[in-house]
Amino acid sequence: MVIPTLERPEVPDTRHVILWRFPERVAILSSAPVGGGLSIVDWICNVGVTSLYPDPDVDHHAHQVANVLGLDGIGATFFTAADVRLARHATVEGVNVNATVGVTRPTWAADADDAWAPWSPGTINVVVQVPVPLTPAAAVNAAMTATEAKVQALVEAGVPGTGTATDAVAICWPTGPDPAPYGGPRSPWGARLARAVHDAVADGLSEPRPEGATGPRGEPA
Repeated sequence: MVIPTLERPEVPDTRHVILWRFPERVAILSSAPVGGGLSIVDWICNVGVTSLYPDPDVDHHAHQVANVLGLDGIGATFFTAADVRLARHATVEGVNVNATVGVTRPTWAADADDAWAPWSPGTINVVVQVPVPLTPAAAVNAAMTATEAKVQALVEAGVPGTGTATDAVAICWPTGPDPAPYGGPRSPWGARLARAVHDAVADGLSEPRPEGATGPRGEPA
């Protein structure tokens, strides 16, 4: 498990950044706006931006952050308007989760009344580190499990939605032989992952917000 660091790069529209630097490359399946998909990475950034973040060139912004932080190789970059300094952590039997949690504009996934909207920085970003290799199918299953656990925490907290329109998730695991074949909530690693994600998101939803931040339902804290 890699413990992330909190950075403050001098880059426009950037507040703080959570940075994971891996001593050895890891496999990742993610919905990161930059570097997402299934790949092998050297690092991950979760970039905190202002709530009035303009419609950006996220690739350029990610490149700027990587340059200022001196990051080489391949990476994945997330963006969030949540305060990354309030990120919550949970570990369950070797599975580690870091979640930035803020629900400014919750939405239901299947809502016919919701109009299409352009991309904006996500408010719940979940980064999961699993300590064993996974098959690609197990990684997809794990991403589904992480999302289900996030939604469970939201529903239990009374949030009127399954998340925000731009939430993102990453599942990271070491490369190697004998990968785990399953990542569902009743599989050994999926069950641990689900509990860790649920605990981190639930903790984030209960965290007192600083002045000007939003509470679990998007209301002033």
